[in-house]
Amino acid sequence: MARPVSKAAPDWWDYTTLDPHLLADAARLTADDLLGLSRDGFEVRFFDTLEEFYCAEALEYVQAWQRATPDDPAGICGPIGPTEQLPLVARIVNALEVKLHDAHFWGMDEWVEGGSPVGMDHPLSFAKADMELCFDRIHPKLRMPPRNIHFPLDVDAYSATYDDVRCLVMQGGQGEVKHWAFNDPPKREGEYRDEPPPPEVYRQLKSRVTDLHPMTVIQNARTSGGGYVPQVPTRAATVGPVETWKAECVSIWHPGHHDNPFGMRLTALMIGKGVADSSVPMSLLADHPNVRFNFYRGGIGVVEAEMH
Repeated sequence: MARPVSKAAPDWWDYTTLDPHLLADAARLTADDLLGLSRDGFEVRFFDTLEEFYCAEALEYVQAWQRATPDDPAGICGPIGPTEQLPLVARIVNALEVKLHDAHFWGMDEWVEGGSPVGMDHPLSFAKADMELCFDRIHPKLRMPPRNIHFPLDVDAYSATYDDVRCLVMQGGQGEVKHWAFNDPPKREGEYRDEPPPPEVYRQLKSRVTDLHPMTVIQNARTSGGGYVPQVPTRAATVGPVETWKAECVSIWHPGHHDNPFGMRLTALMIGKGVADSSVPMSLLADHPNVRFNFYRGGIGVVEAEMH
């Protein structure tokens, strides 16, 4: 049977092209069902308050950086979305006087306009957000050297750093199109017009400049620009699956407002049950050996008809 055409963007693959039975199974999951999806290599964790949620997310940064030594530099790759953890990271580092001289940080992605990553003067710049919300707030005597902060401005050079330094944690959120970083579903074209690329093909993607699914553009306008779609670029530089599989742990944080109750259930179900499909890029993490899904309990919600 031919796969359905996307309800959101007919020229693209996305989760609306999945088997309807799988979608229905995801919609029926309760919060307790989500916890039950944990297995070897995939841990589901709940946090009862937003304070605890973002504090735990911030501690992932600090704990990764504390493991870095001169002989074994190490670090964390982090997202813009969520961002609430970033000021907490700086506050914890300053309070505990954690010296970051051997620590590293990778920004996950950056917008691209005119063929080049945007500068920090762009209102939506991810690098600008990282610096202003976190790194510029760390006491100068504790800060990591600028050379230890890696943004995907030159994607090949950026990719090479994952071979030079251990990435202990790749942290991320989940967008409405079910991506991590900007690993969006592919376009429905060429040899992949009738079926999306097999997982093993998608996982060969390295850090790159990529086109963004229309759903991603609209979401970022909503969450970061007051809905002003013309301001949002349609391309971005992003960390790829190749670098992701070099990270010792992938830790995804679900506060409940970047993706919806259905989307959070769908990817948890697919990873928990080992169902990998490149129309849902997050599901490819089913094959990563160490993945954590972190949920704010109050953001899990329900999947049911509700008129407003």
